[in-house]
Amino acid sequence: MNLQAVLSNFALILFILMVVTGVIWFLDVFYLAKQRRAAADRALAEYDARAAKLTADGIKIDNASNRAEIEAAQLRQPTWIEYSGSFFPVIALVFFLRSFLYEPFKIPSSSMVPTLLVGDLILVNKFTYGVRLPIINKKIIELNNPQRGDVMVFKYPRDMSQDYIKRVIGVPGDKITYENKKLTVNGKAIEYAPLDDYLNEDSLQYSKQAKENLNGVEHRIIATEGAPSVNVSQVMDFPNSEACSYRSEGFTCVVPAGNYFMMGDNRDNSLDSRYWGFVPDKNIVGKAFFVWMNLSNPVKRIGSIQ
Repeated sequence: MNLQAVLSNFALILFILMVVTGVIWFLDVFYLAKQRRAAADRALAEYDARAAKLTADGIKIDNASNRAEIEAAQLRQPTWIEYSGSFFPVIALVFFLRSFLYEPFKIPSSSMVPTLLVGDLILVNKFTYGVRLPIINKKIIELNNPQRGDVMVFKYPRDMSQDYIKRVIGVPGDKITYENKKLTVNGKAIEYAPLDDYLNEDSLQYSKQAKENLNGVEHRIIATEGAPSVNVSQVMDFPNSEACSYRSEGFTCVVPAGNYFMMGDNRDNSLDSRYWGFVPDKNIVGKAFFVWMNLSNPVKRIGSIQ
């Protein structure tokens, strides 16, 4: 793993910080604190001996105050230990929450418009598809499997340091056909209901918009008039590519076992499974379920993800 991959892996950075601060905290509690206590006891014994001699010579001293200052000075934690002990429980809590419960993400592109907009801050459920070990992303407890219509975050198969978000179109064993901007799953045509054209507020361009009913999950999609269902020249070589066949009007893929077929809701502006292939189960990060903010529109964008 190169340096750039390490720096882009926030979970790994958190894990390293947690281990370092945890080791320092453990070392301080079970060794260094005892060493400071022993040093304080020695310093106090030396002070008491000097104080007794001065008292015997008739010299009065503020014994209690001096002893307290000496003890505090000897027991005071070095700054690096103090900060490590303060940060360790916070880092450990954050690591646990984002590794096993919920992780925040920011939407970087328009591939999921109109469901998700650029800049949306979302929450991803990390346990709904099974409990996985952080860093290596190995599943240790089986729970639910992704379903058609879910919006899922996963590791990009061609670069595991990148997180992608798309909608689950096909689950293992499904036969997916996409022709003339219409989906067919296992021979059953997906239902579409036309909606008013969608206005992209950034480009001020209109796109055709429809409501798609996928496995009972209704959501909006948009498409660019005149664009092909798939640009065959951009299709890459990917594992299990023999399960897909491409033609000018679209494609058909049979989803292999242990894999998922993903597409963006912005159908003609999404680099997805049509081009780079299937998403293995081991790449799954979690299910996106809530938008909690978009700085360009803090209130309007809050809500659940369909």
